[in-house]
Amino acid sequence: MFNEKSPKKYDLEERTARFEESIIIFSKITPVNLVTQRIIPQLVAAGTSIGANYCEADDVESGKDFKHKIGICKKEARETTYWLRIISTAAPELKERAGILWQEAKELHLIFNTIYRKVNAKNLEIRHS
Repeated sequence: MFNEKSPKKYDLEERTARFEESIIIFSKITPVNLVTQRIIPQLVAAGTSIGANYCEADDVESGKDFKHKIGICKKEARETTYWLRIISTAAPELKERAGILWQEAKELHLIFNTIYRKVNAKNLEIRHS
């Protein structure tokens, strides 16, 4: 499972894959009840699509497609923080583990937000040249 003591990965594809593996493990240990049975699939869907969209962004053929895929990564990372917060209420015994994952999802959101803004700024520069 992802933990805050592991060294930060600068290989974003590897980092997102490890995060997604941690989301899968976390979802497997989350007790299933009336509330969590609805939340777990949402968390897994959002949390595991970040890296997949990043891989797609890495292989796109146009800047517009790249920006779109990075935007999806950003949104899915943000949605993952939301579901982790909600699941902490539904399964308080997992609050600490969810907090570790929340921190990584937040960092991924910030990374993708930075990439998105840089691409946006570069596109504006090109248009105004």
